[in-house]
Amino acid sequence: MEFKDYYKTLQVERDASQDEIKRAYRKLVRKYHPDVNTGPDAGDAEQKFKDVGEAYEVLQDPEKRAAYDRLGANWKDGQSFRPPPDWDEGFEFSGGGYTEADPDQFGAFFDELFARRGRARPDMRGAGQFHAAGQDHHAKISIDLEAAYKGGSMDVGLRKPELDASGHVVLKERTIRVSIPKGVYDGQHIRLAGQGSPGLGKGPAGDLYLEVAIKPTPGIRLEGKDVIMDLPVTPWEAALGARVDLDAPGGPVQLTVPKHSQTGRKMRLKGRGIPGNPPGDLFAVVKIVIPPTETEKARQLYEQMAREMDYDPRAGRKG
Repeated sequence: MEFKDYYKTLQVERDASQDEIKRAYRKLVRKYHPDVNTGPDAGDAEQKFKDVGEAYEVLQDPEKRAAYDRLGANWKDGQSFRPPPDWDEGFEFSGGGYTEADPDQFGAFFDELFARRGRARPDMRGAGQFHAAGQDHHAKISIDLEAAYKGGSMDVGLRKPELDASGHVVLKERTIRVSIPKGVYDGQHIRLAGQGSPGLGKGPAGDLYLEVAIKPTPGIRLEGKDVIMDLPVTPWEAALGARVDLDAPGGPVQLTVPKHSQTGRKMRLKGRGIPGNPPGDLFAVVKIVIPPTETEKARQLYEQMAREMDYDPRAGRKG
């Protein structure tokens, strides 16, 4: 996917106010509107008209603009672009979906970010008064794998895009205390009642939904509540079998490595994954680690093995 410079499309600076963006949009819409471009350049004008609409769809909205600014901080127009997985961490949003852009471009990312955002729900009860529930807010937070196993409390910093008095987008920061439930899994949402936008009239405040992302741990990957981790073993442990200790999430465990184990052999420890009802499983995957030949004695041992074992792991293989 290529990065699109929406500021360049609207011919405004990156620090332009929302009023400046609106004026630039109106000017370019009149210039490229299909009704006034009927000559040989009509096709080019139509594409520019669509590009202007796409750029304005993002930049006119403070939340989408803040997200776009974070996404595009270090990219140039036309460069091959892939958003980092944690680009929206800590951003608090409440806006609606993306409606006009090419879905192969940024539209897909804004759809994912905003599609499930809450909307005010009108309640017409009362004597001539309008009551509406506040919008729900959404944000993503990251936790360690240990916190997923044990739970606990943590302070979370959030940044909510807003407009200042001069019409520029600023990030309003706040810190909240969050209770992490034991057994939370990657992608799960934690609901904080009443932490969204205030309601109108007697309408209740919206809620805040925090999407949990578990931070990557070297040698470990997650599949739902199952935990898959590397089990480093020596060649003799793999060949002869051994009892080995593994420093696993949730506490150390002792495993029996069967003899003749090869790299990739998987051993299951039922119920030792992320806690829950039911809990996930822990899978230890054998990874044979070759000792270094930094000493003369070590080199001689390898040479002795080569002479006496007469083993070719490629024998009988083609290609």
